[in-house]
Amino acid sequence: MTKTLGPFKMSVEAGKFSPSECIVMLGQNGTGKTTMIKMLAGLLQPDPRTGADGELIIPRLNVSYKPQTIAPKFEGTVESLFRLKIADSWQSSIFKTEVLNPLNIESLLNNDVQHLSGGELQRVAIVLALAKPCDIYLIDEPSAYLDSEQRVIASKVMKRWIMNSRRAAFMVEHDFIMATYMADKVIVFDGIPAKETFCGSPESLVSGMNKFLKMMDITFRRDPTNFRPRINKMES
Repeated sequence: MTKTLGPFKMSVEAGKFSPSECIVMLGQNGTGKTTMIKMLAGLLQPDPRTGADGELIIPRLNVSYKPQTIAPKFEGTVESLFRLKIADSWQSSIFKTEVLNPLNIESLLNNDVQHLSGGELQRVAIVLALAKPCDIYLIDEPSAYLDSEQRVIASKVMKRWIMNSRRAAFMVEHDFIMATYMADKVIVFDGIPAKETFCGSPESLVSGMNKFLKMMDITFRRDPTNFRPRINKMES
């Protein structure tokens, strides 16, 4: 399928995914990652097909969508927001153990949503996304506003919950370490940002990451003592 937005056009290759898989979308800014998430969420429709095929309509999917930007418009406490948006699903013992407690949400329940910091809002948004009954999670930049320690915790929480609930997840993530940890498969976006781009089909973590790094002209080596990845200098 394709999507045209003014001067921008994205071509999408067909592919497959399975339950319990987390598919991470990688690409430069302006290559259509958020556009693709919105298409899967049903917020945008693909371009009409020409010829005998007729119009292409994405099937109605039961999705839970966490947008890229979080606007704290709700007037009330975090607990009131949870009760309104996700009823009692956030109060189950398994959800508290696997999601609420690691993300330290209990301390925020009585706080006004509009007074939360960026990191606190992000953690609340992750809870709202994971608690909603769905078949597919669509999560756009979950690491934004989180510090390094919170990113590690959030990635472990999301990975475990997605795997154990046997649902698939599509995720946009710019933190390379977090993306590497989360991804079972990778979708690489290539082309000229904001002009003409190409969205590939889901591929393995190793081939997808290598394709993305080659596209960005980045190479890694592994430290011989602690085995941590190190970025090479250009042309070294």
